[in-house]
Amino acid sequence: MSRTASTSTGKRFGLQRVCRAWKRPRSTVYHRRRLRVCNPATPPKRPGPQGPCDDATLLGHIRKVLADSPFHGEGYRKVWARLRFRKVRTSRERVRRLMREHGLQAPHRAGNAHGPRAHDRTIIPERPNQMWGTDLTGTVTVRDGRVGVFVAVDHHTAECVGIHAAVSCTRFEALEPVRQGVRDFCGGFAENAAAGIALRHDHGSQYLADDFQAEIRFLGFTPSPAFVREPEGNGCAERFIRTLKENLLWVRTFETVEDLRQALLEFKRQYNEQWIVQRLGYRTPAQARKDACLAAEVAA
Repeated sequence: MSRTASTSTGKRFGLQRVCRAWKRPRSTVYHRRRLRVCNPATPPKRPGPQGPCDDATLLGHIRKVLADSPFHGEGYRKVWARLRFRKVRTSRERVRRLMREHGLQAPHRAGNAHGPRAHDRTIIPERPNQMWGTDLTGTVTVRDGRVGVFVAVDHHTAECVGIHAAVSCTRFEALEPVRQGVRDFCGGFAENAAAGIALRHDHGSQYLADDFQAEIRFLGFTPSPAFVREPEGNGCAERFIRTLKENLLWVRTFETVEDLRQALLEFKRQYNEQWIVQRLGYRTPAQARKDACLAAEVAA
C-alpha cells in the first residue's frame, strides 16, 4: 500500500502515512522485512555452474567418505581433503553447505574466553622432536573398573609418540608413554637421549612428582609446565585425547586393562598413519615426520 501512488497527486502514499492511517507501528514492518531477508523461504544457492557433479551426486560422495573413514567427528575441511584424494574436486564451502543442510557436520563445542597469557606464544615448533606434550585421561573397563590412559604427542607433527593404560595412575605410569617416545624416536634409553626436547605437561600430581621430574631431566627433557587453568597451553595432547575419546574410548567396551592397552597401541598406529591434519597441509602425522626427516637430510 505504501508504494501505491495517489490518483490526484501521482505521488506514493509512503510507509509513514499508511502506518498512521492503519494505526500500526513502523517498527513492526521493519522487523518483518528483516526476518524475510534473514530467513528466506529457500536457502540461497551459489550462483553459477555446480562443477563436475550436482549436489545429489556430491552428497553421495560425502556420505561415502564419512562411512569409509575409520574416525568419528571429522569436519567439512577433512571431508573436502579426502574428496580431493579421491579425485572429486569441489569447493570447501560447498561441502560445508551440503553437510550443514543434511545434518552431517561434526559436533562443535563453543569455547570460553581466556586471558592473553594463554596465547602469547605458539606451541607448534618448526621441527619434530622439539616439543612433546603429555597428559592423562580416564575410562572404564568391565573387570578392572576405572583406569587411567596416558599419552605423549609430538607438537610439530601431532603424532602420538607413546600411549599407555594402567589401573594405578601413579607418576611411574605417567612416565611410560614418554619412555616409549624416547625408545622409538631418540635411539633408546640413555642420559640426555632426549636433549633438546621440551616436555609440556600440566600441574597434575603425577607430573610434578620428584620421581617424574628427575627421570625426564635425566633423559634430557626440558620441563615446560603449562599455565594453571589454561588447557590451551597443553593443547596438542588435549586435542589428541579428544580424538582418542571420540574414536575409541567412547565407542568401545573393554573387558580388562590389557585389552585396552592392545586397543590403544592399534589406535596409535592407525592414527599416525591415517588421521589427516589441516595445519600439516592435510597430511598424516607419519607423512609429516617423514617429510621433515627428508628435508633435514637434504639440508645437511
